[in-house]
Amino acid sequence: MPTKKIKPVTPGQRHRIAPVFDDITISKPLKSKTKGKHKSGARNNRGRMTTRTIGGGHKRRIRDIDFKRDKHDIPAKVQTIEYDPNRTARIALIAYADGEKRYIIAPNKLKVGDTVISGERVEPDTGNAMPLKNMPSGTFVHNIEMQPGKGAQLCRSAGTVAQLTAKTDRYVTVKLPSGEVRLILGTCYATIGATSNPDHFNTTLGKAGRSRWLGRRPITRGVAKNPIDHPMGGGEGRASGGHPRSPWGQSAKGKKTRKRKKLSNKFIVRRRKSKKA
Repeated sequence: MPTKKIKPVTPGQRHRIAPVFDDITISKPLKSKTKGKHKSGARNNRGRMTTRTIGGGHKRRIRDIDFKRDKHDIPAKVQTIEYDPNRTARIALIAYADGEKRYIIAPNKLKVGDTVISGERVEPDTGNAMPLKNMPSGTFVHNIEMQPGKGAQLCRSAGTVAQLTAKTDRYVTVKLPSGEVRLILGTCYATIGATSNPDHFNTTLGKAGRSRWLGRRPITRGVAKNPIDHPMGGGEGRASGGHPRSPWGQSAKGKKTRKRKKLSNKFIVRRRKSKKA
């Protein structure tokens, strides 16, 4: 799924690098698997803004994605590869042999007509879901569960992939895209292969309006504000602003904010920011 450079007939297209939708096979989703999406505009129940830079955007509908893959040992055929405005990866509509249809995150290179299946003992082929303990070491996976039966939480965005590096009696060691090496229960399910749309990060929006269509409001730099509005504001001319901080004084760019006694710390073999061996 490559990208394309737009001919600069307008200023907004001069630097735009647009995605190519050659892999999309249908334009409208399955109506029974969608529902309306409520937008808060970053306001809470009292009407106060609680999150900056969120608001507007094009109208969307939520696709019901099957992150659990709990329909075991029943083969399903891929019917369509579709665009989902709520995520960066593509989604695939699969039809099971008993007639049920579900949406899943489309693995890379999955095509219409392919067959996928989930279960305890299935072949480690692209799109199949199985427990981590039953996969051979070195397998590339995505849609990884962190708790058995909860549904996939890791490696769901476009082009992401993790690698299973080692196995013990109870846990498997997985290297995540961030570089973090983590222990995960072997009974957790994951899907074979990488996620689709790997060229998503090569795109360039080209203009501010396209960002507004995605629901992102503008961000003002702290050093451009007055001292009363931001800790880094003020100064004569273009002052650097001092130590990087958030508008509420929280140190940024280097300060560790993870709790030292967090329960899941024991499952991290190597932090993502540690020096790689």
